[in-house]
Amino acid sequence: MKKRIIITLVFLIGTGALLYGFLYKEARDVSNEASAFTVTAKKLSDEYLANTVHADAKYLNKTIDLNGVVTDVKDSLVIINHKVVCGFDTAIGNPGINKNITIKGRCIGFDELFGEVKLDQCTIK
Repeated sequence: MKKRIIITLVFLIGTGALLYGFLYKEARDVSNEASAFTVTAKKLSDEYLANTVHADAKYLNKTIDLNGVVTDVKDSLVIINHKVVCGFDTAIGNPGINKNITIKGRCIGFDELFGEVKLDQCTIK
């Protein structure tokens, strides 16, 4: 009986430790990751408009370098070529409207309602 209680306790503690490690793992730091793709905002948007499923398979949750022209800035969002919305973790200064820029971020998909590709955890390169 004592042996069974010890085995059960060891099992529960081990399971609890694994579960804790899984739930509270360190957050992904996109700024230190190597980019999987370097693409222009126009090409990225065109690929999503042509075939969302194929583009998701290629870009979704991947770190990409995005090149394009800044068309709008709102708090912690930068809009590139009117088609790609880049979200930053903090409010940024104005990088300059109509300025060519390279942004590194994680692709989180296509917003069909607004026709925009969305990136988060962005940094300006």
